Amino acid sequence: MKLYPIETGNLKLDGGAMFGVIPKMLWQKEYPCDNNNLCNWSMRCLLVEDGDRLILIDNGIGDKQGEIFLRHYYLNGDDTLEKSLTEHGFTPDDITDMVLTHLHFDHCGGSIKYNKDKTGYELAFKNATYWASLQQYNWAIQPNRRESKSFLKENILPIEESRHLKLIEDDTELFPGFSVRLFNGHTEGQIIPFINYKGRTVVFMADLLPSVAHIPLPWIMAYDTRPLVTLEEKKDFFDEALRNDYILFFEHDLYHHCCNLTDTEKGIRKKDTFTLEEYLT
Repeated sequence: MKLYPIETGNLKLDGGAMFGVIPKMLWQKEYPCDNNNLCNWSMRCLLVEDGDRLILIDNGIGDKQGEIFLRHYYLNGDDTLEKSLTEHGFTPDDITDMVLTHLHFDHCGGSIKYNKDKTGYELAFKNATYWASLQQYNWAIQPNRRESKSFLKENILPIEESRHLKLIEDDTELFPGFSVRLFNGHTEGQIIPFINYKGRTVVFMADLLPSVAHIPLPWIMAYDTRPLVTLEEKKDFFDEALRNDYILFFEHDLYHHCCNLTDTEKGIRKKDTFTLEEYLT
């Protein structure tokens, strides 16, 4: 098995939205913002190569959205999904399995692309099975008002129409050494992958834990639909991660790829931070 971080570019989001009830005077010490209160966040995905199977976890924002939609997100950086795949010797056609942690636009927008004449849509990974949770899919196609602008039909419905979509309902081992669990605090049925790699477990944190700065238990995004559920999910996960010395892989932390955890007088905190490449070597 081999693991590859896949950078797809960055976006900016309001710091208050990303840190919820935590005062700015506290969170800005841990994660910087600009004069407009905007913090820069990565959209870092993870590629898992295991024999003939090539599994991509999430795929960024894609390139279908127009200027009006994107004007609030200030996309930046030189990385793209295809560029990052190419750097590791792969193309989108090589992907066998596309695991979508959830269906917010910044996690699944790269699933679908325009066809050649831009009259319709087609799969960006034409040979892949697309995996999502049934709970999240039902949640996304009939969205609540709080999340409706994060679920874009053009990112979701073409996957089902292609008949490449498979839905899971429970925690399960999707592939040998690659398990997924469902979490419900951020959004219904968010998938969190657990990958057994050389005797350790690498956990793709998605929006259960967007960054190292979100490790303190009350530091929860205002985007979460059930913050008290997130609080309990984080606590239970941290207890397990600490016992088993999990490697946490961050999708949105611009400054840190990975960390492990330690117990301190102030509660669970990061122990060491490192890139995935540093861990693998």
